Amino acid sequence: MLRSRFLTAVCLSLTLASPLIAQDAPVDMGILTLAGQAGETDTQFDLEALKAMPVTEFETSTVWTDGVHRFTGVTLADLLAEQSIEGKVIHAAARDGYEVEIPASDAVADGPIVAYQMDGAPLADDEMGPYWIIYPYDSDPAYRSEEVEARSIWQLARLTLSD
Repeated sequence: MLRSRFLTAVCLSLTLASPLIAQDAPVDMGILTLAGQAGETDTQFDLEALKAMPVTEFETSTVWTDGVHRFTGVTLADLLAEQSIEGKVIHAAARDGYEVEIPASDAVADGPIVAYQMDGAPLADDEMGPYWIIYPYDSDPAYRSEEVEARSIWQLARLTLSD
């Protein structure tokens, strides 16, 4: 009986304290970090910084959405050129733990973008946003493969280049 009351008290304390713990550790979901080779400084972009870069838009269908949608964002090529970061592989990581490697050769002017809008609306944080790497699938049959589709990481949080 005493043990049961003790466990109940501990559980109640943790339940009441959990909102306070969550408030002490805020996470900014709208930050995208770009990192280069070991020893290079990380650069962080918020939505306004990405919108200040050259804007790219295209319409395409995806295997995750119905119909054709207009995606707006920054090309991977422009994002990497902005920071003068080089490497052969882009390691992309999402907030949910998903990670994928993207060949740096994919970062071309008419290639994938880091999208922040779909059909003129911001990408929802709790769905695909705030950032989603989207390829112009309908523009080139080479983009219509499971390998390329796996590179379309949503809830993108970090890009790191390496050799």
